[in-house]
Amino acid sequence: MAFECPHCNERNNEVQFAGELQPRGCCYHLRVMGGDRKMLDRQVVKSDSASIKIPELDFEIPPEAQRGKLSTVEGILLRAAEELQALQEERRKVDPETAEALDRFLIKLKSCAEGNVPFTFILDDPAGNSFIENLFAPSSDPALTVKFYDRTPEQQASLGFLAESTAGEEESEPHGGGEVRIERTKKTKYIPAGTRRESHGSIGAEGGHRAIAQGNSEEIAAALFKYSAPEEVMTFPSTCGACGARCETRMFVTKIPYFQEVIVMASTCDSCGYRSSELKPGGKIPEKGKRITVRVLNTEDVCRDVIKSDTASIKVPELDLELASGTLGGLVTTVEGLMTKIRENLERVHGFTLGDSVDNWKKTKWQDFNSRLDQFLKVEKPWTLIVDDALANSFVAPITDAIEDDHQLTFEEYERSWEQNEELGLNDMDTSSADVSYTC
Repeated sequence: MAFECPHCNERNNEVQFAGELQPRGCCYHLRVMGGDRKMLDRQVVKSDSASIKIPELDFEIPPEAQRGKLSTVEGILLRAAEELQALQEERRKVDPETAEALDRFLIKLKSCAEGNVPFTFILDDPAGNSFIENLFAPSSDPALTVKFYDRTPEQQASLGFLAESTAGEEESEPHGGGEVRIERTKKTKYIPAGTRRESHGSIGAEGGHRAIAQGNSEEIAAALFKYSAPEEVMTFPSTCGACGARCETRMFVTKIPYFQEVIVMASTCDSCGYRSSELKPGGKIPEKGKRITVRVLNTEDVCRDVIKSDTASIKVPELDLELASGTLGGLVTTVEGLMTKIRENLERVHGFTLGDSVDNWKKTKWQDFNSRLDQFLKVEKPWTLIVDDALANSFVAPITDAIEDDHQLTFEEYERSWEQNEELGLNDMDTSSADVSYTC
């Protein structure tokens, strides 16, 4: 929505999202170099739930200060300066010292808006509906980084979702309240007492878990877990990601050949019909990362099954395409489905760069990208798909009976860098207390 008054020249535009909230929040970091006007002209989509920070100025624009809008980096900073400047005359009369300090700050803020000094522009949106334009799309932007994250219970509640139970809430439950705790790496999720389990096999799942808990032999535990886990489906209450109504999520553990143990989760909403499925890795964190390279030469290759975790990045060198880790979240699909999903995501994220008002060179660039992608999906040309996962939780299925006989599929393990471990939270992870409890 856009508004302009011809009498006082007041102008305003707002953006209200009519679609769904994204599964994860997003955080954009833009490094603006001094003297580069193109950086300031980048288009910015800010939703109602997004906040903006400039660490160099210790400055933050909270979500309620500016409503959802479509602007540029320069426009957002100038609007913030205008709002701070609005009451300066009254402030000088009441509190001269604060007004003088604010004048000095406004000089610094306007200097950033004019591009005279370098600074960092951070856009953080728990709803995942904000965006900063990538001038090099669909390739990666050296000045722009994007991170996707799981929302905290407080952020969930602020967006209108039902917040998950926390550790503190679990401790307040009376003994025998039926709490079930599921642990995966650093995260712990507490499932309310309304959880029920559905056994659909002949194996006694409850007895198997009891035997595992009481047994000391790793071989006995492994044998029982092999039969008890796939036979058990756990159902617990959750919240629909589309309409916010209560729904049910089903979960079970299974083993994928040539891969590892995984947790499959599926949700269905009876209110709006929304369905979602997610696959999460089980077991311990691998010591090394894994890079999977697939050479696509025929139609069989685009039909390969693909498991992409939320920590995997995607590269297609022939398309100059690179997706950072966290993009698209976790997926269970095929090579063709993955590329189609990437195209749909790019069209959604870069939607305002595909309209009639876009520059001809940008429109030509996107048209060329789409035509080349169509050729690759039809396998008119050979191309390469690279899935790089620092946690080694992704997988591409072979097209031969034995994975060693598939020469178009290669797996490469590598040592994670310190920066990768830091991003994954592994450098600060301390499992000593858990190790002691397991050895007792």
